[in-house]
Amino acid sequence: MEVYLNKITGISDAMISMLMSKKSWTQEKAEDIKNAVYYNVDLDGRYTGVSESLKDYDEAYISNMEKLIHYGVEEGHTTLLRFIDLSFTVIGLHRAAQDDFDSHAKRLDNRIIRASTRLSDFSDGEKSDWYKGKIMFPTELENLILPDRIYVPNEGAWFVLTDYGYIREDLKDDRDVKRGLYPEAIPSNFIFKVQYPELCHIVQMRDKNSHAHPELQIMIEQIKDIVTRAQPWLGKNLNNLVMDPGPVKDKER
Repeated sequence: MEVYLNKITGISDAMISMLMSKKSWTQEKAEDIKNAVYYNVDLDGRYTGVSESLKDYDEAYISNMEKLIHYGVEEGHTTLLRFIDLSFTVIGLHRAAQDDFDSHAKRLDNRIIRASTRLSDFSDGEKSDWYKGKIMFPTELENLILPDRIYVPNEGAWFVLTDYGYIREDLKDDRDVKRGLYPEAIPSNFIFKVQYPELCHIVQMRDKNSHAHPELQIMIEQIKDIVTRAQPWLGKNLNNLVMDPGPVKDKER
């Protein structure tokens, strides 16, 4: 299984949003923030830092990220962090674990596209990395000789052998029939996009401290590592943000 971070977007918008509540926004401040982000992240939203000659931009970026985490995570103003989107591609997670991840599709605003068992072909006993060496399909057993074609009296029809079992001969090329044989161990690919606060919730529900399937836990731990390397402030707080923190105390009273 492989996990790729495609892009992080919306960081400058999230920072600028902090200027709105107390009407401290000005065009100049907004441009300063955009410049700090421009010089400190690459085209995919990964933090790179700056050269010594641009150190002021680095300091401004770090200061704004720390404020964003303070107000968004520690103070519970999660809306600030909803401006940040993260896009990922996952290759080879087994289908059952992908279905478990799919239960969070609403939190992704349904921004997830998966490998279709109707349109994709799975062959040669394909299985995800996690299942390799743990299970074997009957068609993989060398000492088990299966006939290429069998007649089933109860059905009154001939069935032909495929990579995952037998299909009635006249339906062997029917994709809707063929997909009925695919086991949940087949590797599945998908791409998804998620708001940062929703990613925090998914991480907390599916990481190594959860009861999720081990391969899904591995995927989430890889996401945590990738995000931490790309944007340390975001990665290190994936397990800290509380989606429903309750009423925020007014510290000025």
